[in-house]
This record gives sequence, structure tokens and C-alpha cells, in this order.
Amino acid sequence: MRRIAVLWIGFAIATAVLGAAAAFETRASRLQAIKTVGIVSAIGEEMSLTQAGLTGLGNTAQSLPIGAWGLDELIVQQATKLLGGRFRVQPVTYRRAAFAAIRDSAVTPVNLLRSDPFKELVRSDVAPQGLDAYIVITRARSKLGNGRNVEGVGLAEYRTLLADYGLVHALYEVRVIDGKSFDVIEKRAAAPLDNTGTLRIAGPSGPVDETFGGAASGERLRAAVADLIARSLPVTLGDMHLIEGQ
Repeated sequence: MRRIAVLWIGFAIATAVLGAAAAFETRASRLQAIKTVGIVSAIGEEMSLTQAGLTGLGNTAQSLPIGAWGLDELIVQQATKLLGGRFRVQPVTYRRAAFAAIRDSAVTPVNLLRSDPFKELVRSDVAPQGLDAYIVITRARSKLGNGRNVEGVGLAEYRTLLADYGLVHALYEVRVIDGKSFDVIEKRAAAPLDNTGTLRIAGPSGPVDETFGGAASGERLRAAVADLIARSLPVTLGDMHLIEGQ
């Protein structure tokens, strides 16, 4: 009986490995077939202000409008430049607010069991239709300190008895959605850039080394967020094998 059980375990492991290899091969072949893409970005209309730790308990996150920063336009511009070496990138129109309104990330286990909400949105809200694929860039979520969620673009402060820590973050995830079947071919959340700070978060972020107060604070924050996006986007697209030579 023990020998049979071992054989069954070995068979199960082999089946899982072969299944994973087949899935990777399918994704790779589908990515290889893509010639024309459209880019959708919906992460930069608002910025969250979050406090956590001892003095943050019970506080709710606040948000500020930052549409004037033009972050989504910046992302589309940078992604177009990065992807242009491999794909023919075509401009698309879409309701940015509709994409930004979807708050739950489809990378969580619960959401993996249901249809990705962005599939139908690409089908119904993006024009023109008929491109080989659509690259959809939206907010991602992570945990901060005592478990409080933070997402998208934001400024977070974590306080303890001994010190205060702050960071600015730009959390996002990228999906490749088939333009014919609207299946999600690939998706990936942007990873941390260095993750060496005292306060760590699962995504692009950087420490706040000065008080963002005064008339110039908005521009400094915009520049910090833009820098996080500029440095992380090539890495993320490269990890997804969307950039030539990656």
C-alpha cells in the first residue's frame, strides 16, 4: 500500500509539472502571435493618504484627486515606447473611470475562481476592437504595517513608539487580454524595486525623506511617483516577456 501511495504521489507531481509546462508553452505561443496592441491605463486619478501603526489605529485612509498629474498619460506614453520595439501599438479610447472603479485585484485566490472583471470591460468599453491584444494597467493592492491595505498611488505613514516611517507608493498590475477571445493571457503585479527600507511593501515604493509640505509638495510627490513608474515599468514588462530581448 505504501508503494502504491508513493507511486500515486509521483504521478500527481509529474502531472502538475507537465501541466505547468503546457500552460507556460501556451502563454508563450499566444504572446508570440500578438502583433497589434492597445494600452489602457487607469491608476492615476486619485492618491491615498494612509496612516498605520500605533497612532493610525481607527483612522481611515483619505484620498486626493491627482488627475492633473497626467500619470495615466505618462504610463501609456512610456509603455508605448517600451512595447513599440516588438508590437505595433495603436491608440485606443476607453472610459478610464470604469476601469478605475474596479477595486478588487484579480490576483487574489478568491478572484481567480471567478471571471476577471476586466475581460468584459475591454470587450465593451475599449475602441477600436479587433486588435490582437490589449495591455491593461490598473491599481494593485498590498499590506502595510499592521495589515492595513494600501493600493495604487499613495503616501503612507507608519508610526511606532520609537520612530515614524513614511513611503510613497505606486502599486499596479499589468494584464495582457486577448483581443479576440478576451481571455487573460498573462498578468503580473509590479514588484518592489529594492525593498531595502525599514517599511516594506509588495510593490514599487520609496521612503519619504522629507516633509511633503508647502507649495512645492505636490510637484515633489508627482516627481517621486513618476520615478517609481519609470523605473518599474520596464522591469514588469520584461518579466512578462513583452519587451524584445527579455
